[in-house]
Amino acid sequence: MTITTSYKIKIKGYNNIFNATIAIYREALAFIINVIDAEWDVIGCSGNSTAQFNAAERLIHSTSKNTAAYAGFDNLFYKFPSYLRRAAISESIGVVSSYRSNTDNCINNGRKGNPPKLRLDHYAFPCLFHGNMFKWLNNYAAKIKIRHKNDWVWFTVALRKSDADYIARHKARAIESSPMLAKIGRSWYLRFAFTETAALSDNQGVITAVDLGVNNAAVCCAMLPDGTVIGRKIVSFPVEKDRMVHKLNKLKKAQQHGAKSTPRLWAYVNNYNRGISEGTARAIIDFAIKYNCDVIVLESLNLKGKKRGSKKQQLHLWRNKAVLAMVTSKAHLLGMRVSTVCAWGTSKLAFDGSGVVVRDEGNHSLCTFVSGKRYHCDLSASYNIGARYYIREILKSLPETVRSACEAKVPRIAKRTTCTLSDLFNLHAALAA
Repeated sequence: MTITTSYKIKIKGYNNIFNATIAIYREALAFIINVIDAEWDVIGCSGNSTAQFNAAERLIHSTSKNTAAYAGFDNLFYKFPSYLRRAAISESIGVVSSYRSNTDNCINNGRKGNPPKLRLDHYAFPCLFHGNMFKWLNNYAAKIKIRHKNDWVWFTVALRKSDADYIARHKARAIESSPMLAKIGRSWYLRFAFTETAALSDNQGVITAVDLGVNNAAVCCAMLPDGTVIGRKIVSFPVEKDRMVHKLNKLKKAQQHGAKSTPRLWAYVNNYNRGISEGTARAIIDFAIKYNCDVIVLESLNLKGKKRGSKKQQLHLWRNKAVLAMVTSKAHLLGMRVSTVCAWGTSKLAFDGSGVVVRDEGNHSLCTFVSGKRYHCDLSASYNIGARYYIREILKSLPETVRSACEAKVPRIAKRTTCTLSDLFNLHAALAA
């Protein structure tokens, strides 16, 4: 499969020198959006994206063989680089196309309220095409064409060594696209997109079953197809969580004293929260690599609706979807597959099939089985997650008659939300018989 990832390299030592380039690019973008919207009946019916692009460029740019209908563009944006103009045209077509489709959906579906509006001002950054707008000098320096002192000139920028070395080490075999000049905070970056091909494993030998939680960031177990657990790991970040709770308490106290806006405190909370999710994804991938896993199995969680109870703030801040996205991206780069199973009852049911567990009031990570056995609740849930994946894959490959016979011997496998690790053992026993 083809995988696209993006990385950014910080530009060292400059702050305001690129403002003129961004300002004139956004002015050009607004001009072109207005033209394309006015001529959409012609451009929109041109066919594919290449035909639309050529039709739009003929409207605003004059050549020896073409007289532009909107000649004001060449007059307002004198010596505007050709590839920068093409980047603005491509982005403008996307903006107008999205606006038109949203308007049609609003009319066709009979939606109430105000219709969509076409915005001319966009928080956009230019793409610097190789050769015309961007040139590498060495691994740590490049030349880019910018607007400086009312002229378009080549400007040499120094790049942060750690960023460049990281990309060279991890993306040496990937195809590099043209960078985008972007500003984050007060710093400027060149953001590259890299395309590479990865072959995903067709084996389903060892899997990593992951239970994402609020108390523990993640609980992982490595499992064989017969249900044998060969590795376990509990991922937790107590220091980072304590710091985040400390900032949340400060935030609560500030709000009690009448503070309506606390961006600095929220920045601390969000940074700690993002760091926890990134560390969780990294720990899951490291665990899967350690046991040479072919598939990573997680829960399919649905957190829509209003949260209630003492844990509602933690649930609001829980970045489970971000962790899933990061794990998927990293796993595919390593040739691993990612799968999800239904989350209902994975923590509620004991892995040994004894029934519903009772969680401790003081520590929700621990529970008591019906048999009186004490166990880690999230670890039991990870066993059930892995078992449900294997049960699903086994039943999919069986003929209908064999599947019906197995369901008669092990009734609980017919309903996936009641499957546990003990059911996987019983299924293998039924198949062996």
